[in-house]
Amino acid sequence: MTDQVTPPSSGPVLQVSDLTVHFGVDNVWVPAALKLNYSIERGKVLAIVGESGSGKSASSMAILDLLPENSRISGSVKLSGRELMGLKPAQMHKVRGGQIAMIFQEPMTALNPVYTIGFQIIETLRAHFGMSPSQAKTRALELLDMVELPDPLKAFNSYPHQLSGGQRQRAMIAQSISCDPQLLIADEPTTALDVTVQAEILDLLRSLRDRLDSAILLITHDMGVVADLADDIAVMRRGVIVERGTVDQIFNEPTHPYTIALLQAVPHLGQRGDDAIDMTAALAIGTDIVVDAVLAARIEVNERLANEAATAARRDSREVVVKFDDVVIEYPKHGRVAAFRAVDKVNLFVRQGEVLGLVGESGSGKTTLGRAAIALLPITEGQLHVAGQDISKASRDEIRRLHKSVGIVFQDPSSSLNPRMPIGDSIGEPLKLAKGLKGAALSAQVERLLDSVELPRAYRSRFPHELSGGQKQRVGIARALSLEPKVLIADEPTSALDVSVQARVLDLIQSLQKQMNFACLFITHDLAVIDVLADRIAVMHHGRIVETGTRDEILRYPKDPYTQRLLAAVPIPDPTEQRARRELRRELLAAGNDV
Repeated sequence: MTDQVTPPSSGPVLQVSDLTVHFGVDNVWVPAALKLNYSIERGKVLAIVGESGSGKSASSMAILDLLPENSRISGSVKLSGRELMGLKPAQMHKVRGGQIAMIFQEPMTALNPVYTIGFQIIETLRAHFGMSPSQAKTRALELLDMVELPDPLKAFNSYPHQLSGGQRQRAMIAQSISCDPQLLIADEPTTALDVTVQAEILDLLRSLRDRLDSAILLITHDMGVVADLADDIAVMRRGVIVERGTVDQIFNEPTHPYTIALLQAVPHLGQRGDDAIDMTAALAIGTDIVVDAVLAARIEVNERLANEAATAARRDSREVVVKFDDVVIEYPKHGRVAAFRAVDKVNLFVRQGEVLGLVGESGSGKTTLGRAAIALLPITEGQLHVAGQDISKASRDEIRRLHKSVGIVFQDPSSSLNPRMPIGDSIGEPLKLAKGLKGAALSAQVERLLDSVELPRAYRSRFPHELSGGQKQRVGIARALSLEPKVLIADEPTSALDVSVQARVLDLIQSLQKQMNFACLFITHDLAVIDVLADRIAVMHHGRIVETGTRDEILRYPKDPYTQRLLAAVPIPDPTEQRARRELRRELLAAGNDV
């Protein structure tokens, strides 16, 4: 049994005072967090928000004494009145897992791949409570049921790789709460998940908070998640808390310039420019949900504007530069893995100068479709025309010609840039290979492209590891547009970026698209990003296009139940609106719109 700390009847579960973290780098102590002060009461959620490098994760790891050896920690951390700083390793080991539990961003890195889920939960229970194997198994199954896994016994006997991303996250949460911790530290718990799975995990965390009465320290850069779950917010920048307050205070009356800028950078579904869409009204359309007179009037306006937008779209006579006709893409049988149809009879087109947003969850087939459009994957049936070429059965020479007319921006810029090549060479490589440019002519074009993506020309001699994530993505965009393509395929180009960096990259893509007038197939699971960029939206589910239309048609008047569920799951960075949307989502699911 552990030395459990008995929570006091009053007072905070966690009290952090003057917490400071330094890292030793080249014989210099570099600050990561400076004099942090905050507290969390039982049953409350404190969100620490900020961009990468703000110190939010380093400071939370300091609470658990999980920082590397080159770190130096000072200040005070009290758990239910007990000082944690200075505890011996054996004492801290009992605190970790027993009284404080951690939920990580990526469950595959936190769960052991060679042990079953059940074994890992049993191991935790026996280490902290000395249970017998049968007692631990009974408790493990109770925990897996508590986190709402559909088949607890199957999950118990499964290895991590046999579960979906959302199921793995639930299993990790079950392990985290196995010792009834007083404090849960959730470090970006939904970042790696699709929007509908994210909504389910947020519902689960909310339910567990109420059931266990635990305090939760939520670390995230997603302001929609904060609006959905948090009670209080601390905003961090460069290792310092610049603003603190309740969730309503921070969202409605921010005072620090950084907080204001952070909130302004967040894509807000339905709020593009002057053409704002009332998402709550849009989701109530076509349901039996009882609405008041004001909401009914907003619904009527949404329907009228959507019809006007649809009429305008039908009159569009621009050239079609990407066209899928009854396209089927299958992955052949491989060993024991059966053949799989990833794309099933898809009909889709993109016009010159248009941005088509292709949205859907992981496994929907959207990335497969994007890869087929640049001939990285063959199609099994149907016809595919890109930039005036039929590439359904294209030869190698035809594919080479196609690549002069099509650019692609990948999700992870680090994996798409050669780490041994200066970025100037990476940008110039397509020009060198396709056009034979060299010397001063090549150098001038590289500088022009760096200018176009707003990077200093001096950066041409830097290597990828010397750039930030946003800068690397700008290099990827410059390389993709170096041959002035007719078509750009953008596959989740902003999903790995912080919110303010994401906003700048989206502005850049939008600006370049207007200047160069290329057609863009923008693939993402983030509807708020699509709202910023897209002229039209196609929704993909299980390999099929379930709905297409203008931005206004899809966001104002979604017809397909899956589209409605997808829209309802997107967290809005507004606490009041998010509470209303959460209730509406529950009613949509209860009405049977759960596909």
